[in-house]
Amino acid sequence: MSIKIRRLEPSDAEQLTEIYRFNSVSENTSQLPYMSSDTVNSLFYESNNYTLVAIDSDRVLGHVTLFISHKQRERHLASVAIAVHPASHGRGIGKMLLQEALDQADNWLNLIRVELEVHTDNTSAIALYEKVGFVKEGERRFATFKSGKLANVLMMARLSPQFTAGSQQSTAP
Repeated sequence: MSIKIRRLEPSDAEQLTEIYRFNSVSENTSQLPYMSSDTVNSLFYESNNYTLVAIDSDRVLGHVTLFISHKQRERHLASVAIAVHPASHGRGIGKMLLQEALDQADNWLNLIRVELEVHTDNTSAIALYEKVGFVKEGERRFATFKSGKLANVLMMARLSPQFTAGSQQSTAP
């Protein structure tokens, strides 16, 4: 296994779309199943997004995207989306992608806060997010519709280690 992490290229579009055509992937996103290539392109190929892919033998195994806020007063934060091809689950690809994205966030993109939402029944994803430093901040009840039922969503975030080391203090109550 010689997995490499690199920036998303236009030539990756077809393989990235293929990942999102699996119901086991799309059911854990906020998107509908069977996303078209146009939808995938509109989500991940925008200039303000920072997308990395995991590649093995020119095959896209997964991606992580940092959606950097467009809002002037929120340029220090980004939301995360991640997906790994079902055939590559359990190989540590998600962890590799998240670790590299967080390194970029901390050391190159000047992001203080990286946040995400995850379905409460996605226990393997929650465990992964906690391993790389995300903490649970709250739960949105009946926040999404999944498999014919309303489902809850956890809000999780990770603050830059430089920020949490005391460089600034929160003024929040």
